[in-house]
Amino acid sequence: MSLGISAVLGVVNMLSSWPLLSVIIFLPLIGVLFLMLIRGDEQVVAANSRQVALWVSSFAFLLSLFLLWGFDPVATGYQFEEKAEWIAGSGITYHLGIDGISMPFILLSTFLTPLAILASWQAITHRVREYMIAFLVLEVMMVGMFASLDMLMFYLFFEGVLIPMFLIIGVWGGAERVYAAFKFFLFTLLGSVLMLVCMLYMYHVVGTTNIVALSGYDFLPAVQFWLFIGFFASFAVKVPMWPVHTWLPDAHVQAPTAGSMILAGVLLKMGGYGFLRFSLPMFPDASEYFAPFIFVLSVIAVIYTSLVALAQSDMKKLIAYSSVAHMGFVTIGIFSLNEQGIAGAMFQMISHGLVSAALFFCVGVVYDRLHTREIGAYGGVVDAMPRYASFFMFMMLASVGLPGTSGFVGEMLVLVGAWQASYWVAIFAATGLVLGACYMLWLYRRVVFGRAEKPEILELAPLNNREYVIFVPLTILVLWFGVYPSSLLDIMQGTVLDLLEISGAGTATQTALR
Repeated sequence: MSLGISAVLGVVNMLSSWPLLSVIIFLPLIGVLFLMLIRGDEQVVAANSRQVALWVSSFAFLLSLFLLWGFDPVATGYQFEEKAEWIAGSGITYHLGIDGISMPFILLSTFLTPLAILASWQAITHRVREYMIAFLVLEVMMVGMFASLDMLMFYLFFEGVLIPMFLIIGVWGGAERVYAAFKFFLFTLLGSVLMLVCMLYMYHVVGTTNIVALSGYDFLPAVQFWLFIGFFASFAVKVPMWPVHTWLPDAHVQAPTAGSMILAGVLLKMGGYGFLRFSLPMFPDASEYFAPFIFVLSVIAVIYTSLVALAQSDMKKLIAYSSVAHMGFVTIGIFSLNEQGIAGAMFQMISHGLVSAALFFCVGVVYDRLHTREIGAYGGVVDAMPRYASFFMFMMLASVGLPGTSGFVGEMLVLVGAWQASYWVAIFAATGLVLGACYMLWLYRRVVFGRAEKPEILELAPLNNREYVIFVPLTILVLWFGVYPSSLLDIMQGTVLDLLEISGAGTATQTALR
């Protein structure tokens, strides 16, 4: 046992001298190169493309685990840093690094990508090579965004995510895929134009695009006001917050199953991550000033979208609206501006990334068999697929926030943080827990329980090995973080406290998170 640990530590020490973040970010591009070189008939190309994409993305995930093993949660600042001059004399650098906030998101991205590729194994049958290229490029953009410590690099990766996801929805989506893809693209791009203008101003004033330097610069309160609005316009759409959330249900309904898994699992976290990386440390006065406004929008999102979810007849659309409600908890936690709220928001984002990806895959499993997402078309699925019903039930309860699952920890920490900021916000947000239980239990009862009277329900094939490979690790992680939350909270605690100190948002709440 000791020899095994020593071997792992030896590998970690060896990799510490590598540009490990760059390797993890750009490794999928090597997979893209191999995919472009594949030759043969359509079936051969499709089969080999799936294998290459799966192996490359899996290897990227294994490499990202070395970030976890080599990460020191007690150390201050950024780790695994890489820095090189990009544009001579401009103050623009190629700068990468991770801390307790970015590292979990990188692991989430590299973990969900191979699972999404597995989810596409049989569902995608045309232009398979191009589909896998889009997913590998998407992984490059996601990991690069979370690892960037240069504002220009962040913006390039942040916006670069739109291109492969636009293609995934627009080419391999449902009947209204073109409309949904353009709506997704235009909504998210429009807000980002304002953020780019703000970034140009910040570069003009400070003379650098280094995120670390910008976090330490004291912008005037009046300037912070306008800069916050510019960044808010982009991040609010990405979360998405009410009322700029309307692109999300359409995108989810039209996207293929794997696209929905990544969209809900990772891309919705880009806005929350942006608030933590830019808004709080760079514009602390404006963040405190706008916090009540954020609370109002978030409470509306939690209550309104939960009620809308109750009225849905499409399974994907119901889960999409539930995602807006859950991300409302995230923005409440972030702008509570205390340790419990921010840590709870972080935990909720990771938990939602796992649970929502699993729920969309639950929809994809039955959709691949019956080719409909209408709730009324199902009933009595438990008779034909009892193990599927068990996985579905577990993820449904995790989404509701059942104690013992990761969903409970994140929501409770957010409510504790919200109570410290405003007990009215906590009370209104807590209604989302009740409404969430209503629409998720209603969905589960309609789909899984009852008598299987339709012959097509009775003929549903049980879960196959590929589907088990996707469900099992997601279930283990959701349970693990629910039972042992400190395994995640310890990683982010030091960075959360540093963030509060930089933003001046009250070091009074130094209660231990364990």
